Amino acid sequence: MTIRILIADDETLLRMAFATVLDAQPDMTAVGEAADGAQAVRLARQLRPDVVLMDVRMPGTDGIEATRQVVTDCPHSRVLILTTFDLDAYAFAGLNAGASGFLLKNARPQELLTAIRDVAAGDAVLSPRITRRLLDGLRPHLPDGRGPEHDARLERLSAREREVLVQVGRGLSNAEIAAALHLAEATVKSHLGRVLHKLGLRDRIQAVVFAYESRLVRPT
Repeated sequence: MTIRILIADDETLLRMAFATVLDAQPDMTAVGEAADGAQAVRLARQLRPDVVLMDVRMPGTDGIEATRQVVTDCPHSRVLILTTFDLDAYAFAGLNAGASGFLLKNARPQELLTAIRDVAAGDAVLSPRITRRLLDGLRPHLPDGRGPEHDARLERLSAREREVLVQVGRGLSNAEIAAALHLAEATVKSHLGRVLHKLGLRDRIQAVVFAYESRLVRPT
């Protein structure tokens, strides 16, 4: 299947560069370009892309508000935030608005293409560093893990799937989980996909929060 992508960025040359890279891929096509957040929302409603590459700083409606509107109005479309600035505030605001990933514009082309494919497949694209910072911000608001409460949905998981969820909750990447559990990285990804499906979770970030809320992982 071809991944249909909408590019939202206020810099014309960057939009052209992204479109050139995407259209060169056999499984991707750029279906539209937006120069600001409001236009991105309008085109997302009209074109229903699989993935929206969303800049943060744009005139008028910024990328964070545009992300919130796209996720609400176009549940089929997933948003990948692209920014020049490696700031936690942007990453957290984008994720809170419903984005499925956060990537810097200086990422290598292959990193961008992999991120798009992962987001289109339903995964979240977030570096372990950002994940761990996110956990630091969430910990004061999460259960302490000492109570007797138990989420019945955990019973749907196999022992191995539960182990993978624990490691995800600790902020480990798939590669780190593979090393810790002596598994192939592809096997970890498969286990995580089944965890998300069985628990009805959207992406990795929701899995992290679930691991804490269900007392499976204790804040440290």
